[in-house]
Amino acid sequence: MISIPILGLAGILFAVITFAMLLKKPEGLEKMREISRDVQKGAMVFLGREYCIILVFVAIMFAVMAKFLSLQTAIAYISGAFCSMLAGFIGMQAATRCSARTCEAARSSGTAEALNVAFKGGSVMGITVASLGVLGVGTWYMITRDISIITGFALGASSIALFARVGGGIFTKAADMGSDLVGKIEAGIPEDDPRNPGVIADNVGDNVGDTAGMGADLFESYVGSVIATMAIGALMATPLTAMFFPIVLIAIGLISSTLGVLSINLLKNLNPQTALRNSTLISAVLFLAGAFLTSKIMFGGINPFWAILSGLVAGILVGLESEYFTSGKPIKDIAKSCQSGPATTIVSGLAVGFESTIMPVLTLCGAMLVAYHFGQLYGIGLAAVGMLGTIGIVMSTDSYGPIADNAGGIAEMAGLDKKVREITDKLDALGNTTAAIGKGFAIGSAALTALALFAAFQKVTGLKAIDLIKPLPVAGLFIGALIPFTMSSMTLKAVGRAADKLVQEIRRQFREIKGLMEGTAKPDTQTCIDIATKGALREMILPGIVAIVSPLLVGMILGVEALGGFLAGATVCGVLLGIMMANGGGAWDNAKKWIEEGNLGGKGTETHQAAVVGDTVGDPFKDTTGPAMNILIKLMGMVSLVFGGLLLSLHEWFAGLF
Repeated sequence: MISIPILGLAGILFAVITFAMLLKKPEGLEKMREISRDVQKGAMVFLGREYCIILVFVAIMFAVMAKFLSLQTAIAYISGAFCSMLAGFIGMQAATRCSARTCEAARSSGTAEALNVAFKGGSVMGITVASLGVLGVGTWYMITRDISIITGFALGASSIALFARVGGGIFTKAADMGSDLVGKIEAGIPEDDPRNPGVIADNVGDNVGDTAGMGADLFESYVGSVIATMAIGALMATPLTAMFFPIVLIAIGLISSTLGVLSINLLKNLNPQTALRNSTLISAVLFLAGAFLTSKIMFGGINPFWAILSGLVAGILVGLESEYFTSGKPIKDIAKSCQSGPATTIVSGLAVGFESTIMPVLTLCGAMLVAYHFGQLYGIGLAAVGMLGTIGIVMSTDSYGPIADNAGGIAEMAGLDKKVREITDKLDALGNTTAAIGKGFAIGSAALTALALFAAFQKVTGLKAIDLIKPLPVAGLFIGALIPFTMSSMTLKAVGRAADKLVQEIRRQFREIKGLMEGTAKPDTQTCIDIATKGALREMILPGIVAIVSPLLVGMILGVEALGGFLAGATVCGVLLGIMMANGGGAWDNAKKWIEEGNLGGKGTETHQAAVVGDTVGDPFKDTTGPAMNILIKLMGMVSLVFGGLLLSLHEWFAGLF
């Protein structure tokens, strides 16, 4: 039993050693080091301020849970929040310190070494996320078998994830939009041009949104899927075996992911895309072999294995489907529509986003049906665990993207040879693909995890069915479907407000700082970072409150059956909006990049300007609002699960008043 937490500690040690070895690699020229320090400082200042605000919320939740649930559940909540914040901190440190080293590797050693440094930098985050999940869940299971206490750990992770994802998403897209609108469209200067005051803020945003935010998102799905499966297993005929099985699975996944990370040493001389895919494949095969043997040993059969396999295959398929819509023929169709101007660009991008929901949803439905056939509700939980079992390698390939992106920015701002930028651009383009696949995994795992949470909620509250002939469940269904649209409105407006302030500041600097456009004066990058930070932190609070309070109010006022309808409506709408926005935004982005490669006239044309407009609209879609849907549906499911018993009592009290 104690071997599971020890394995988690070993994983953290592996991540720390990997990070220490990366720090020994050269950072390059003084200009490269200076840019890297500016980005790192901005990222850590943002993270520090964000965590200070989050800690206030965590303290309030701790007091509420200690008062109305139990002190042990409240402590589990604190530990889950701490693990999520720690994963974000370590991942941010690695990402910001490895970008200059990746750039220097490209400059001095070429593509293979640059890939190695960027991927190993991303693996620090990936292995840390996997290890903390194994350590946290394994430790709490060793301390207590009470699932009502263990769910507190998952709720802590969920709480941090929403704030980290929304706050980081608002920052990164406000900085990106402000930088692009003024720099690329109005001033006509290249992306990552050092004259642009918003460029450093944009690079900071890549880290706070795509590293810390994505890490918190997948960590939440990871522990949420495991604990939801444990909650269902606790009510089975062999509860201890059923509860322990998903913990063993993620332990196997951690070992498999670590071996996949190490395999990059043998694969780095291959084509970068082939190298990353093969390392992921190695991890998946090892995980499936371990899951097969464990299933036979613990259950005497392989039915659980088929449920796990369905989830893993669904995750891969959803990722590949996302890759097609963000890198295949659809982006060329969008690019061609750019020839007619921004309006047709927006229309075609929206159409691609809507179309991209079809195959992922059918894939997820297939996985659910297969998983249910082999394991009923417990099987659906195992499918979610299977999809996220190799989170260490999935998160590594995803975190690699921001490092490669920042390496390209450093190459541009430091004025390095064009060959260096060609290498970093190649790695960055692959990073966009891995990001699209990562977002596919994120939304796919969110759907399965939300369903597993819903099943656990139904078991815990004794809810037998949701009768759609009754008005209260139907009201709950519509209110639940409304919440993702409300969240979308809030986050998109938040990005717009923050971006507007940044646009005004960048325009002011171009106008008032003499010699800035000529390259003889330095921009005031710190003010831009400060504006984006304040805007993001101010705007992230309300969405977080809505996500936590809304299911509590529905359950207390309308009852548990209405809350079941609420969760169903929120899950369906949240999944569809999340897929549509993530893929639509990614398609706009890569359509612009395809034009910038020299197609349809290349940079500086009206076609390119229309593509930049589409990319600017798509930025908050794919990096703020879309990813927020993943966390929203899981967080509301987890709140309902943790407070389910209390809501039953509160509804009786509330109904008695009338």
